[in-house]
Order: sequence, then C-alpha cells, then structure tokens
Amino acid sequence: MKRVAIIAACLLALAGCKHKETTVATATAVDYGQVAVPDFSADSAYQYVASQLAFGNRTPGSPAWERCGQWIAAQMGRWCDTVVVQDFHTTLWDGRRVPGRNIVASTNPSATRRVLLAAHWDSRLWADHDPDEANQRKPVPGANDGASGAAVLMEMARAMASMPPSVGVDYIFFDVEDQGLPEWSEVYEDNTWCKGSQHWAQNRHTPYYTAVYGVLFDMVGTHEPRFTKEQVSRHYAPGLTDKLWNAAAALGYGNIFVGQETDPILDDHLYVNQIAGIPMVDIVQNSGNTSFFTHWHTTTDDLQAVDAATMKIVATVVMKTIYGDYPPQP
Repeated sequence: MKRVAIIAACLLALAGCKHKETTVATATAVDYGQVAVPDFSADSAYQYVASQLAFGNRTPGSPAWERCGQWIAAQMGRWCDTVVVQDFHTTLWDGRRVPGRNIVASTNPSATRRVLLAAHWDSRLWADHDPDEANQRKPVPGANDGASGAAVLMEMARAMASMPPSVGVDYIFFDVEDQGLPEWSEVYEDNTWCKGSQHWAQNRHTPYYTAVYGVLFDMVGTHEPRFTKEQVSRHYAPGLTDKLWNAAAALGYGNIFVGQETDPILDDHLYVNQIAGIPMVDIVQNSGNTSFFTHWHTTTDDLQAVDAATMKIVATVVMKTIYGDYPPQP
C-alpha cells in the first residue's frame, strides 16, 4: 500500500467522526529536565532488537513467530506482575487465515488509573517497497518496523520495574499489524492492516479496560529520527500530543520531535482511539518524503537500520511524561 492510500483511509475514518473530545492536561508547569526517571539502557534495547531478528521473520504462524512470541512473553514476565497472551485468528487481504497473538503485560494491576504503551511485534510478509523487484515478494526483516518498538517496550518495562510510577502500566505487543495490502496487489480494501489492535479493541484483555492515555511506538529506531504531530493523534488526543512534544522540546529534542502537523497515519492507535475510546498518540517516523524511512518495507530493514540512541531518546521523552504525571510514591 502506498503511503497516500494509508492517508486516504485515515481521512475517510476521520471524516464526519463524532467523539467526545479528550482532555489530557498539557502540564506545561512540569520541569521535565528535573523529572527523575529510571535509566533506559540503549545497549539493552538494541540487543532486544537483535534477539528478535535472530529468531527469523516474525510472520504470522511461522516457527520464528512462535518462538519469538514465547520469548517476549517470558521476558515481560520478569518485570511485570501479569502477562496475558491473547490468541486469535484473522483473514488477510488475500483470504488467507492466519493466527495472531497479542501479548499484554501489566504492572500494578490493582491501580484504577492506567497508562497504555504499545507496539507491534510482527514483521511483514512482503518487501513490496524494495527497489529490487525480485525481492518484493520476500519477507521483511522488520528491524525498525516492528522490532524497535517492541524493544523499547521491553527495556521500558525492565527500567520502570526498578522505579514504579504511581500508575498502572500496560504494555501491549500487537500482532498482524503489518500484513496489509501489498503494493502489487492491485486492489484496495480498508482495515487490512492492524488486525491485532482491531481484535484487542473489540475484545480487551480485561473487561471494561480503559486507560488515562496511551502511546504507540512504531519505527522508533532510525538513524535520522523525525517524529511529527500526525492527524489521528491530534484529532483524538490533542492534549497528550502537545504534552509529549512539549516534554521533548524541554529536553532538547525539538529537532527530533518537530512541531509540524502532518497527514493521518493508519496505525494501531486509530483502533485504540476509535473502538476502545482511549486517547492514544502515535510516535512514528516521518521522513518528510514518500516513505516513512529509507528501508521501509524492504529487505534492508535489518539491524544496520537501527540506532540505539534514537530508541533511548524516544523512551526518555515518554518516561519523563509519565513520571511527570505520576511520580513514584514516596
């Protein structure tokens, strides 16, 4: 799917949409430079990316997908109070039925106020944007597009376990996010992407689950990071969007979390916002051209495409925001 098609799908979803405007305070009085947060190890996050890639292509139902999913759940069990594995089946654009597996790890399960952090952990079946046509039906390694977001969740869970904020945190690894229509399919259908988040939003791991707000991490490990205020985030979670970008600017990352308002992106946060009613912001790479990043949906989205320092910057901005809102209990 071309990026313009993704944008068109989102514009249709937003058109005429009526929703209760969310009010997440921008907390401009917070001195984010002084907010204490646990240490996020860039090296550990990078290793979590490498470990995911070592399993192989995490395409739905593959042996690598099975082993990697088990590994993620086991790792999250080290740092979280509960881990729920949500198995489901879904149909891809070509009629193929595949298994899916959302992994939900939670801390402080008794807390009524909760923050949702999410990423997708599957890798794409088709490298349909590869410049070499011979590669376009091969799977994508998915280092930045998938593994980087999952690695950030894992390292944040490890770090935050040593200094729990005064809020419950739920880490969700969505599956079957990246199996939407390939560029060469010559057809178009809505909702072929983000199957795991669609399933979770309609079948939450805890009945009546909700959260104060959510953050989605997607493609957060490039060597040239650039994150903009995309329209779905601004539409459903304007206060949280401003809060995160204000925190980034206060920390000296205004050249990375740029203030530009950009077109909507069809991503997992759309369904969390629309169906679950949880205000969620997407931190997603936007290179300012026709692709999200140079290696997007190509066979070269491998470990060399990932920068550990970028993942730490993104995690630090989000942790500063969370701990600014919910500092540890004294």
